[in-house]
Amino acid sequence: MAAVNLSASRVARPVVDTSDRPAAVGLLDRFGRTAIDLRVSVTEKCSLRCTYCMPEEGLPAIARRDLLTPAEIGRLVGIAARDLGVREVRFTGGEPLMRADLAEILAETRAAAPGLPMALTTNGIGLDKRLPALIAAGLGRVNISLDTVDREHFARLTRRDRLPAVLAGITAAQEAGLAPVKVNAVLMRETLAGAADLFAWAVDAGVHLRFIEQMPLDADGVWTREALIDAAELLAALGTRFDLEPIGRDDPSSPAELWQVVGTDATVGVIASVTRSFCAECDRTRLTAEGSVASCLFGDDEAPLAPLLRGGASDDEIADAWRTAMWGKQSGHGMDRASFRRPIRSMGAIGG
Repeated sequence: MAAVNLSASRVARPVVDTSDRPAAVGLLDRFGRTAIDLRVSVTEKCSLRCTYCMPEEGLPAIARRDLLTPAEIGRLVGIAARDLGVREVRFTGGEPLMRADLAEILAETRAAAPGLPMALTTNGIGLDKRLPALIAAGLGRVNISLDTVDREHFARLTRRDRLPAVLAGITAAQEAGLAPVKVNAVLMRETLAGAADLFAWAVDAGVHLRFIEQMPLDADGVWTREALIDAAELLAALGTRFDLEPIGRDDPSSPAELWQVVGTDATVGVIASVTRSFCAECDRTRLTAEGSVASCLFGDDEAPLAPLLRGGASDDEIADAWRTAMWGKQSGHGMDRASFRRPIRSMGAIGG
């Protein structure tokens, strides 16, 4: 399959008809969903080159002038929390630790939205060194990506021999009291054989492991449904070593279905994004690193807020543009339809 053209980062946004939109303050869409969970990408850069996410040479660079500044991020998150009903913000990338000013971003966000919970999704490299400043700036939770604890396999999968650095970041987060520390692992054919080993490690380490079905959001465009490892196949593999029973979700809005090891407190989560779609319950809104609203990971119709932000628009005008973008959100990813077309931008470019 041909690689995705990442240079064409977005397509023209169709006009959104808001004539039937109710006069509500929140981020509603026409399918009855309300977005309360904000994901903010702060960079396209990453210290790894995971085969399911990044091309070997990395993603096309975003010009520094096009990246949102800490003050601009703070203002947008403040609008989201104060005027649009957002209840949590998570900073993503790329790899957010690649932003030298990440602590400043968190501090600006805390000043603009006092009390709003702030979380970070990271690969953990360098987290042990940055964590004190990030916590001081208001960071409350972390999710750390880790697909295998086999060092050689990690190096092949990420094209970097950095497993010890990731483990150091996980340990630092635990020692800092950022509980629960969640570890995200992407399900792939090549990692299935080590899934039980990863879960055993997670139980011993005291972290919460969640497996995620691989979505067609890889930069190289090689994902196929035929190669997909689904939740059922994963559970069968884990079941060879663990006696698991389903316990549902710990939060109705959480995408992770949980299974518990019988007779213990240990749990494992499965986010079946492809085969057990939770699009009907989606409560997320996203900002790209350049300041555009991405209402859905699988939609190319991003709505730029940066021109408003930098052109003197009021908070009310920005909030209304955001509401309009979310009103036009599609019903779901549509991977089961013959007409499905993968998005132009990859996960690393949009923000996880």
